[in-house]
Amino acid sequence: MTPDEIKQRAEQLGFAACGITTPDPLPSRTAEQLDRWLASGMAGTMRYLHRQAKRRKDPRLLVEGAKSVVVVLATYYSDSNSEQRTTNSVARYARGLDYHDVVGARLRELADWLLAGGATQARPFLDAGPVPEREMARRAGLGWIGKNTMLIRPGLGSWTFIGSVFTDLELPPDQPFDSDHCGSCTRCLQACPTGAFPEPGVLDATRCISYLTIEQKGPIPEELASRLDGWAFGCDVCNEVCPWNLKFAQPTPFEGLLPRPGTDLSGLPADHFERMTDAEFAERYGPTAFSRPGRLGMDRNLKAAGQPSA
Repeated sequence: MTPDEIKQRAEQLGFAACGITTPDPLPSRTAEQLDRWLASGMAGTMRYLHRQAKRRKDPRLLVEGAKSVVVVLATYYSDSNSEQRTTNSVARYARGLDYHDVVGARLRELADWLLAGGATQARPFLDAGPVPEREMARRAGLGWIGKNTMLIRPGLGSWTFIGSVFTDLELPPDQPFDSDHCGSCTRCLQACPTGAFPEPGVLDATRCISYLTIEQKGPIPEELASRLDGWAFGCDVCNEVCPWNLKFAQPTPFEGLLPRPGTDLSGLPADHFERMTDAEFAERYGPTAFSRPGRLGMDRNLKAAGQPSA
């Protein structure tokens, strides 16, 4: 099995790009940056990041016997969701079915194909587990990490999920993507409604709207709740203003990621989730990313999103 065959199979499964790297430890500079970021408190209540730090810095610890990592990008952009935002906005990636299910199914197909081709280990990861995904994608030659901390690929942009398959196949790695193409542009930093970037390439998660509406437990701090800019789940601002996305965004081939009426929260009353039972919420929103914060979290978000901007 060759890298070209793997990349061809990944393309057949709908992935926009595929690269190969090793599970070697992160460079000391990158590992130290992670340690400083965690020590600063910018991870907020995401304590699992502290527990995972050792394995995140040394991906060899994730899958015993893994010699190579196949990294793929899956686009989630859709032309139909380029409309002007109003109130109760939902991040593009969450306007369809839960991407863990949609993209995860294709990633498992890729892993199964590797197993059928001679691998004895092929473990997929998709935004779960202590995988340093953006760094792995950079090392696999798929793009650079921008000032907004997103992976940006030339000719594609950053509207992508990063998936990986750790395998015991010994494959020649691709050349890392070592150049930075952000240049002097700071649109993403300037556009952030909550000022979540203390410096280029550093995200203070505790001020990020995506963190506040998804990971944050309990009430959103009032000073930040008044700056959600209408976002009720996640935030796309730093992606929306990126010139690479404005010019190169490509529609997703994954039908399950396309916007569906059930995730359109525009125009809903502030007490929409408050009036629902947990069972009603599960039936209506269970297959979507809204299940992450749950009914109470979405109730909090909808009420905060409706506040006048500060």
